[in-house]
Amino acid sequence: MEKQTNKQKEAILEAILFTMGDSVEVSRLSQVIEEPEQETRELLLNLQKKYEKDKRGIALMELEGCFQMCTKPEMYEYLVKIAKVPRKYVLTDTVLETLSIVAYKQPVTRIEIEKIRGVSCDHAINRLLEFDLIKEVGRLDAPGRPLLFGTTEQFLRSFGVKSLDELPQLNQDRIEEFRQQAEQEVQMKMDI
Repeated sequence: MEKQTNKQKEAILEAILFTMGDSVEVSRLSQVIEEPEQETRELLLNLQKKYEKDKRGIALMELEGCFQMCTKPEMYEYLVKIAKVPRKYVLTDTVLETLSIVAYKQPVTRIEIEKIRGVSCDHAINRLLEFDLIKEVGRLDAPGRPLLFGTTEQFLRSFGVKSLDELPQLNQDRIEEFRQQAEQEVQMKMDI
């Protein structure tokens, strides 16, 4: 069997990512093309640059050691014309607050989220699961074995970050301010 050229390897990687639809780990891709992970990653980054340079309608996104073929956001308006109207996500303040707690404290239980927010978060968690922004990542080794939640790759794509390390750092003074606001909201609801 003759050795494949870099162009052939890129074509193989492109075909896999197109067909899979979801992200694929670099380690799995390197096994398929029988090359070290670093060389596979370089081929993927080269392919990513080609898509950017050629102003294509698709892009290659890197998400925490995985790559995925995606439609460029500026193409969405054209997709809407051909596809059914996409589902519009409405992230209320409550849902956004819950999502930010999961993003920064993950893995986190429902009880921990409710303790921080001071109110029930069943609806918010269900909406975030429905929108595929969070997922169940395991169970806490404690009585009742409560579910642990973490963010998904869809979360990273939706907020335009490659990894959780790119999330903005929280200022401790702001955290305390948020906690006090949440406590005031709870007190106001109890007074009513």
